[in-house]
Amino acid sequence: MLISLVILIGYWLILGYLPFADGTLPTFNRALNNWANYIDLKILGKHMWQADYDPEGLFSTIPSIVTCISGVLVGRTLDNLKNIKQLFLIAFILLVSGYVFSIWLPINKAIWSSSFVLVTSGYGTLILALIYYLLDVKDRKFGKIFKYVGMNAITIYFLSSLISKSMYLIKIGDNNNVHGYIYDTFFRYNFLSNELSSLIYAVVVAIFYTFFAYFLYRKKIFIKV
Repeated sequence: MLISLVILIGYWLILGYLPFADGTLPTFNRALNNWANYIDLKILGKHMWQADYDPEGLFSTIPSIVTCISGVLVGRTLDNLKNIKQLFLIAFILLVSGYVFSIWLPINKAIWSSSFVLVTSGYGTLILALIYYLLDVKDRKFGKIFKYVGMNAITIYFLSSLISKSMYLIKIGDNNNVHGYIYDTFFRYNFLSNELSSLIYAVVVAIFYTFFAYFLYRKKIFIKV
C-alpha cells in the first residue's frame, strides 16, 4: 500500500512540477515538455507509436504497476472476504480518491495518470463486487458470455489488434483507410454526434469479437500461448 502511494504521488509531482534542465515547466498535455513524452522520445526515438507520443511508454509504465498491485490487494481481500460490503467500500474509496485527485492531475489513460489508476481500479473493484454479489451471494446464474471470451482471451486480443492495425494501414483513396471508410459509411450520420457514433462503432466491434469467441468455444477451439 505504501509503495503504491509513493509511486502515485511521486509520479504526479514529477509529471506536474519538476522543471526541465532549461527551466521549462512541465505540462500534462501532449507536448514536448510532458515528462512522459520527453523520456519516451529520448530513449525510444523513432520506435514510438507516434512521432511525439506513445500511449504505452516507459515512464507511464511506472504508475501501471499500481494498477497491478491494486488487483493483487483486492484479490487477497476477496480470498478472506467476510462481508461483501468490504469490496463496495474499497471501490467507493478508490473512486472518490481518483476523482478528487483528478482536480490536480486529470484522468488520462495516455500517460496512465495517478487519478486514472485510482478511478479504473475503483470501477474494476465495483464491477467485481457486483458480480460476486449476484453470483455468490444471491446465487444468480449468468455470465457465460465472459466464459466464452475468457477461454480465448489472448486470441481475441491479438486478433483484434492485428485487424485494427491492418485496417489503418490499408488505404482507400488518398485520404482514407478501411477503418475510416467503415466508420463514415455505416456509423456516421448527421443526427448523431461523433462521440455517439464512435461509441456505437466500438460496441459493434465488441459484439463481433464476442460472437467470434462464442464460435470458437462451440467448436472447442482453445488457443493458448
